[in-house]
Amino acid sequence: PTTPAPPQLAPFTSQPWVAHTLPQGPGPQEPAAPRDAHEATPDDASTVTLMDKGDNELTGSASEDSQETTTSTIVTTTVITTEQAPALCSVSFSDPEGYIDSSDYPPLPFNSFLECTYNVTVYTGYGVELQVKSVNLSEGELLSIRGVDGSTLTVLANQTLLVEGQVIRSPTNTISVYFRTFQDDGPGTFQLHYQAFMLSCNFPRRPDSGDVTVMDLHSGGVAHFHCHLGYELQGAKTLTCINASKPHWSSPEPVCSAPCGGAVHNATIGRVLSPSHPANANGSQFCVWTIEAPEGQKLHLHFERLSLHDKDRMAVYSGPTNASALLYDSLRAESVPFEGLLSHANSIRIEFTSHQGPAATAFNIRFEAFEKGHCYEPYLQNGNFTTSDPTYNIGTVVEFSCDPGHSLEQGPAIIECINVRDPYWMCGGELSAVAGVVLSPNWPEPYAEGEDCVWKIHVGEEKRVFLDIQFLNLSNSDILTIYDGDEVTPHILGQYLGNTGPQKLYSSTPDLTIQFHSDPAGLIFGKGQGFIMNYIEVSRNDSCSDLPEIQNGWKTTSHTELVRGARITYQCDPGYDIVGSDTLTCQWDLSWSSDPPFCEKIMYCTDPGEVNHSTRLISDPVLLVGTTIQYTCNPGFVLDGSSLLTCYSRETGTPIWTSRLPHCVSEAAAESSLEGGNVALAIFIPVLLISLLLGGAYIYVTRCRYYSSLRLPLMYSHPYSQITVETEFDNPIYETG
Repeated sequence: PTTPAPPQLAPFTSQPWVAHTLPQGPGPQEPAAPRDAHEATPDDASTVTLMDKGDNELTGSASEDSQETTTSTIVTTTVITTEQAPALCSVSFSDPEGYIDSSDYPPLPFNSFLECTYNVTVYTGYGVELQVKSVNLSEGELLSIRGVDGSTLTVLANQTLLVEGQVIRSPTNTISVYFRTFQDDGPGTFQLHYQAFMLSCNFPRRPDSGDVTVMDLHSGGVAHFHCHLGYELQGAKTLTCINASKPHWSSPEPVCSAPCGGAVHNATIGRVLSPSHPANANGSQFCVWTIEAPEGQKLHLHFERLSLHDKDRMAVYSGPTNASALLYDSLRAESVPFEGLLSHANSIRIEFTSHQGPAATAFNIRFEAFEKGHCYEPYLQNGNFTTSDPTYNIGTVVEFSCDPGHSLEQGPAIIECINVRDPYWMCGGELSAVAGVVLSPNWPEPYAEGEDCVWKIHVGEEKRVFLDIQFLNLSNSDILTIYDGDEVTPHILGQYLGNTGPQKLYSSTPDLTIQFHSDPAGLIFGKGQGFIMNYIEVSRNDSCSDLPEIQNGWKTTSHTELVRGARITYQCDPGYDIVGSDTLTCQWDLSWSSDPPFCEKIMYCTDPGEVNHSTRLISDPVLLVGTTIQYTCNPGFVLDGSSLLTCYSRETGTPIWTSRLPHCVSEAAAESSLEGGNVALAIFIPVLLISLLLGGAYIYVTRCRYYSSLRLPLMYSHPYSQITVETEFDNPIYETG
């Protein structure tokens, strides 16, 4: 009977043997004895066949009278495949440092092979790193280094790529070294040095629309999560790195989402955002937000973005219920309230109804509370302002400025807090941007009585102003006057009252003045809705105005003159992405088809791609700077290259990965490559030594000859001898300091 081997081991096969005899006498002969214990005996494993005369020509022939008979005997032996049981040995280590030496295994038992497992286990929170001191294995021997995670074994390295000095780190506090050898030709040898190192948790994923602050990635470290204004954290606010065989965070990373409704008490500053997820299973939504400021204060809403589906509805009430005064209804209003909404008291209710799902709509409403007797705090998206009084009392002056790549629109650069009945920011001002919007006071609500506003528009020299009055609805006692120039002069371009259709006007100079007056007795005679006017700088020869350069980019034009149909194309410097339309067209009304774009610094790497025969683990799907990608080869393949890629930022250029994409090669191909490299190295080194000797002799003779004839110095320094630093191109160590 044979003994079965463990299923993971290849069978051990004995050598076949065959014995042949040709006896010269009557009767069959016995077969030869087996050569060793691996071979079976004739009694239980061989078949002896005697062929009588006449059965086959090869057996020979004999007559009845013959005195001598020749007999041929063939002995065959069945080949027996024997699966030997391994001789097992197991060694455990728990010291923080030590050596694993193959000379420590016991001698091989007879007719068997050796199978050893060396396990190193250290305290939780620490891992084990092995350094290869020496490895000299025979063909057919197996040496495998495995990571241990509970009942799961992961191959970290094997004998095909183990070289002296190589370091392998375990992902947990246990590492296992498996060694198998046969008795044939003598066992191989190896020595490994191990020591403990501190493990850490993976860097937690940064939530979308939020951020994370990590104090320490080691055991006991804490990660704090928070969301941007208007978002709520779903999950734990604080995670702790748990000490375990493989350190991990105390709970899954939280996410930031915009809620469908909510209540805010003692409001100061905040945002109301379109919900991240539908409230109902069918995708419909009905969301209600109630915002309440401290007693004695009011609220101001600023619509940073409002893009609703045709059938969606947003209603804003000046109070806690829908029975309060209606401030805004999207189904009734013709445009977005650019200047925002003011509450009558200290609370506001916002209702949003949709049957289209969250992808069909988007809004971003900023709210802030302010005290009675003061103006609300102004807000300028993509810009900032300076103020003469941080409490915004009556008489406060605020001056706006835009971020690079942006220009002022919709109103003046300087406003003042004044008081007629309630404090409000005074209308009018000076406009010097190449384009902008002029709105009636308190738009889209009706303007107040007794308004006196003057806007002065000044564009570039050798230019003029194109004014497009898109909407105009005044009472018969209110008047809007457009003057050609920078003063209120008799040269009037247009004067309007009542309800008038769209008008288009051109100034003859770079200056244009707009004056609006509403009757103080408007409550008696009635008042209108207001007006919307767009202006843009145009050339005097009926061409579009030149557009500004953009920071971190450049522009090119299709025509020398910016006539109708001309195009301006914007491009960004390396490392920046363009935001907005990259091509603008001069339209028939001498306006550009869209606003100029801007260049935004790229803070993410491009996806390096998948690796055949591997899996990968990405720390952040957005691939922002700091993202890591871990590649792990499938069983039967080994990694060629770095297994860990990190996205890092450069001062100039697009962020890149710290190393090239690795490859997973079969273990047989990797072993063949190493053998070829060793042969090439064995040929190259002797050739290099001979070349150096011949070159040195030639230089020595040449220098001696020139020294004797010209008396020149034998040594001199070339102009680059002081340059010793490495190149900085694509060098992450240099660029990150």
